[in-house]
Amino acid sequence: MHLFYTPDIEADLYQLNEEESRHAIKVLRLSLGDVVQLVDGRGGFYDAQIIEDHPKRCLLKVVSKKEAYGKRNHYLHIAIAPTKNIERIEWFLEKATEMGIDEITPIICDRSERKDVKVSRLEKIITSAVKQSLKAYHPKLNAPQSFKDFIQYADSHYYIAHCMEGSKELLNSLVSPGGSYTIMIGPEGDFSPAELKVAQEHQVRPISLGESRLRTETAALAACFEINYINRNK
Repeated sequence: MHLFYTPDIEADLYQLNEEESRHAIKVLRLSLGDVVQLVDGRGGFYDAQIIEDHPKRCLLKVVSKKEAYGKRNHYLHIAIAPTKNIERIEWFLEKATEMGIDEITPIICDRSERKDVKVSRLEKIITSAVKQSLKAYHPKLNAPQSFKDFIQYADSHYYIAHCMEGSKELLNSLVSPGGSYTIMIGPEGDFSPAELKVAQEHQVRPISLGESRLRTETAALAACFEINYINRNK
């Protein structure tokens, strides 16, 4: 199966861009009449046939379409502080996309060692993982926000994972299948006491991901796994 991400597809005819055309014809060695698969990132999954096998403008004709392909019964949003080593966040994005995630927001916290990210680079990693894992939905990647700005939108579906002492419940004891979940994961040095106080004021529920002290990207992926596991076959 050869899958291409085509977010701008609107009609039964679609022309791959030059990069994808070259990949299809020169690398994959596809030719006239071959069938490929397309996803639009919004749940559309297409079978399409090559009707012009030009390496700069490969033209496809849609022969079938499935709506809401692989649609999940829940919504998962992970807000994660970018790690000093950006490759760790890139790893998280790849694995979370393969596993199943709907939205990601980089949050800049008091103790963040990295204050910015290249969103375009991270988008490419997500797109690659979408194609690799045959997903018809493309996770939404938001621009980085400060903790202060992000917490303003908090509601009863927000959870914050931290390592400080205090009353915390396991994530899987608080959530039910079929829900909407926003889980906040802090930087290497954890959230600051001031941030935890603000989260408490906004009634964000503190959670534990177990007894082990986890790296930022590991904690985020652990939360992603738990939510997907809870919703499996529901």
